[in-house]
Amino acid sequence: MAAHRKPRQRSLGGRTARTAFTLALAGVATATAFDGTGQAEPELTPAEVKAKVAKLYLEAEEATEKYNGVKERATAAEQRLKNLRDEAARKEEKLNSTRDALGSMAAAQYRDGGLDPAVQLALSDDPDRYLDGAAFAERAGDRQSAAVARVRGQLREIEQLRGAARVELTALRTRRAELQKQKETITGKLEAARGLLARLTAAERSRIGEGTGSGATGARASRGASGARTDLAAPSGAADAPNSRAAAAVSYAYSKLGSPYVWGATGPNAFDCSGLVLAAYRSAGVSLPRTTYAQIGVGQRVSRSELLPGDLVFFYSGISHVGLYIGDGQMIHAPNPSAPVRVAPIDQMPFAGAARVV
Repeated sequence: MAAHRKPRQRSLGGRTARTAFTLALAGVATATAFDGTGQAEPELTPAEVKAKVAKLYLEAEEATEKYNGVKERATAAEQRLKNLRDEAARKEEKLNSTRDALGSMAAAQYRDGGLDPAVQLALSDDPDRYLDGAAFAERAGDRQSAAVARVRGQLREIEQLRGAARVELTALRTRRAELQKQKETITGKLEAARGLLARLTAAERSRIGEGTGSGATGARASRGASGARTDLAAPSGAADAPNSRAAAAVSYAYSKLGSPYVWGATGPNAFDCSGLVLAAYRSAGVSLPRTTYAQIGVGQRVSRSELLPGDLVFFYSGISHVGLYIGDGQMIHAPNPSAPVRVAPIDQMPFAGAARVV
């Protein structure tokens, strides 16, 4: 029987070994690339970081305004739900009173209804008085029927209120889910922006105008954009405003220079963009809607050439940012988490429109 022999394996050497090693490395590199690991992200220049961060802030602000709108609707739904429940409770209390009266009437009827009316008449010492009593009992029966009808009506009303409350509760739960979604979007965008800025040195962040946005440094930066703080103590924009309420709003905005940006905030110590103008006019006794989308529809629309101090100025095609015009092409606004409330030129962002509130 012939022996089965394994073929001799040729040893790898020289060029053959080098070729195999090169191919192996290429295979590892390809596999790593497909796995998405081991591949360093390209280094971004400070200018590229600034552009990406600006885009993330814009997206975060769009989500913030959606959050503000949903929160406003959720608050309204909560109030409607409370009102419905309060009304249902009042009607239930009234229903209980009607039921008590109906029960007393039924008990009296039971006590007095043991004898046939004809027998009661025959045995009565005073038939005339009995007949008067019988007529009263008949009227009492009519009242009892009316009371039963009232109970039925009250039950229907209460059930309708409970149905409306269930609808409001469902709407409220939907709003709360939307709030959570927008909150996650906002925090995700802001975290991404912070991550990009963390790659830069402090000097690079300063050069591209992205400071910490908090504390004394942020306040000084905002004030330095338009002169010393003492120059802003008596703002000329307030004097040039078309009326006292617009002037009061401008003065309020000046008083909040250096306040931090916090999404969803409406003061008194922190603001987002729409929250700042809302608070400014609230201080002047004027109520504004919560979101930029609604604020642009308030009052009278004005062109850029017609702007006066106190006008609301809006930016971006989605109307996602707003500031308070103070004259000379300048506004006060709450920019984003990297910068506090400050003075800035309205040319800084794509102009979308303006509205005169009062």
